Amino acid sequence: MTFMWPDVLWLVATVPVLIYVYFFLLRRKKQAALRYANLELVKEAMGAGRKFRRHIPPLLFVSALTILILAVARPSAVVTLPTHQRTIILAMDISGSMRATDVEPSRIAAAQAAAKSFVADQAHGTRIGVVTFAGSAALAQTPTDNREDVIAAIDRFQLQRATAIGSGILVSLKAILPDAEFDLRSSNPRRDPSRDSLRGAPLDQAREPEKPAVKPVPPGSFGSAVIILLTDGQSNVGPDPIESARIASERGVRVYTVGFGTTEGEILRFEGWSMRVRLDEETLKKIAEMTQGEYYYAGTAADLKKVYQTLNTRLVFETKETEITALFSAAAALLAATAAFLSVLWFNRIL
Repeated sequence: MTFMWPDVLWLVATVPVLIYVYFFLLRRKKQAALRYANLELVKEAMGAGRKFRRHIPPLLFVSALTILILAVARPSAVVTLPTHQRTIILAMDISGSMRATDVEPSRIAAAQAAAKSFVADQAHGTRIGVVTFAGSAALAQTPTDNREDVIAAIDRFQLQRATAIGSGILVSLKAILPDAEFDLRSSNPRRDPSRDSLRGAPLDQAREPEKPAVKPVPPGSFGSAVIILLTDGQSNVGPDPIESARIASERGVRVYTVGFGTTEGEILRFEGWSMRVRLDEETLKKIAEMTQGEYYYAGTAADLKKVYQTLNTRLVFETKETEITALFSAAAALLAATAAFLSVLWFNRIL
């Protein structure tokens, strides 16, 4: 546990002073009691239990004061709390290498089955969208809470050539933030109106009214949506995946990456032609790290199913450092109220 305002903790030093004052007042009361003619009658009237009970309310009050001082220092701790993701974008690789049968019955069939199982396990009210990418990326299903529409979109996958991971990230981001703008035709996806002049139109006609520059937010701070990206290869066309991930990071959107298939690199042969594929784990790990997501590797269909199960739990409960001042304040209020109640119940006074 850490404190956001540790300078306030010096107030804890006042607690021993209060304890000293309490016992000092008890000593003065004891001296005053010696004036009674028969002290034994007073002790007998109080009883051993009553003598002990009189210390409980002050003890609870001092404990409440101590906890309240800690609350003022704004404590924070790493805790596991429910998340509030309302939108999940599944970005699925549909490049030709997904035809490979090293994962039975095929990579694409295993990926579709795992994705549909993941969709079925999502809580009611969670909106799910589907983005496909190969040589380019497209929004196959806008975010919706209709599970049948999402599963139908997954069943409609048609494999194509090439792999544009950067495009997959950006189209997914566009589905979450419709106002986001980028250039999918360039390796640098950041939109630059000055490039419009190179396409033949006068600059003053081609350039649209400039929008305010996007103010970057802390990575992973956009808590209402995430992207889950699955691929079995490495990007060879389209925008730079790292720059695309940086754009998502600046908008606070997390990207969880899943590597599927071959990591060493091998030649896959099917339908009379061959191609060499290699999973680019380094890039996928970098994307996840930049956006405060996580990277998972799945070498088999069973592994992929476990990954999606892990992601499902990860999206429901999230472990992160959170300010817990409210918990301390509530505990202090409860102890103070209990101290006052017991004091009134036993002694007809508040402390």
